[in-house]
Amino acid sequence: MSHTTHVASRRAEPGHGGAAPVAPPRTRHRSHSPQWAAWAFLAPVTLYLALFYAYPLYRNIDLSLRDYTVRSFVRGDAPFAGLENYRTVFDDPTFLPALLHTALFTVVCLAFQYAIGLALAVFFHQHFRLSATLRALFLVPWLLPLIVSASTWSWMLNSDSGIVNAALHAVGIDPVNWLTSPTWSLTSVIVANIWIGVPFNLVVLYSGLQSIPAGLYEAAALDGAGPWRRFRSITFPLLRPVSAITLLLGLVYTLKVFDIIWIMTKGGPAESSTTFATWSYQLGFGNMLPAFGPGAAVGNLLVVAALVFGLVYVRVQRKQAL
Repeated sequence: MSHTTHVASRRAEPGHGGAAPVAPPRTRHRSHSPQWAAWAFLAPVTLYLALFYAYPLYRNIDLSLRDYTVRSFVRGDAPFAGLENYRTVFDDPTFLPALLHTALFTVVCLAFQYAIGLALAVFFHQHFRLSATLRALFLVPWLLPLIVSASTWSWMLNSDSGIVNAALHAVGIDPVNWLTSPTWSLTSVIVANIWIGVPFNLVVLYSGLQSIPAGLYEAAALDGAGPWRRFRSITFPLLRPVSAITLLLGLVYTLKVFDIIWIMTKGGPAESSTTFATWSYQLGFGNMLPAFGPGAAVGNLLVVAALVFGLVYVRVQRKQAL
C-alpha cells in the first residue's frame, strides 16, 4: 500500500472507538425577523410623532420666520423675514407684562399645587375609613372638561351674582370685582388653575408614597421620631424622583394654560392677566388683521422655555444617578 493510501485510511478511521465528528454546516445568512419586528412596532409611534409633533413644530418655526398675511398664508408665498418677528415681539410693550404674568402664574400655581397635593397625599396615606371615597371625590376637578371648570369659576367669581361675593357680603365684606379688576384678575385665574391641578399632584404623589416601605416608618417610630421628623427624613427625600417628574409635567402644563384664562378673563382687563399663551392666540387669531408671524414667535418662546426646563431635569437626574 502506498504512503498516500495509508495516510488517507488513517484519516478515515474513527477516533477512540466512536464515529469521526462531523462539523455542522455553516449558515451563510441569519434571520432578521427580530429586527424587522422592532421596526414594525416603532413605525406607528414614529409616524405619530412625525405627523403630530415634528411637522407642527416645523410649521410653527416657519411661521415665525416669514412675513405672513392672510393672503400669503392661503397662497403659501410669504417672504422670508428672518428674526424680524421675534424683534417685533421683544419690542412690543405687552412683552414684559406677559413675561411677568407667565412667570408668576407658573411659579405660584406649581408651588401651591405641589404643596396641597403632597399634603393631601400624606393625609390619605393613613388609610382611614372613607379614605378611598374622599380621594375619588378630589379627582372630580381633574376629570371635568376645562371649559366646564373655567365656566364654573367664572360664575362663582361673578361680581354681581357670584357665590363668592355673596359669602363675603354675608360676613360684612364688600364685594370684589374678581374678573373685571386689574388687581384681582390674575389672582382669580391662578386660584382656578390651582384647584384644577391639585388632583394630578395628589394622584402622582400618592402613588409615590405607596412605593415607600412601611418598615422605614416603623423603625423610625421605634427610635422616637415624630410625624414631622418621619416626613422630613423619610417621606420627602424618598419622594424626590416622583416630585421632580410631577413638577416638570406641571410646569409644561402650566406654561401652556390657555383655556382657563381665556374663558374667565380673556387676558384682561387691560392685559392684567395676559400670559404668553393668551398673547400668542390674540396675535394670531384675536384680531381682524392677524399677525401670524409674531404669534408663532411667542408660541416658540414657550416651547423653548419648556425645552430648557426639560433639559435641566434630565441633567439633574443624571447627576443623581451618578
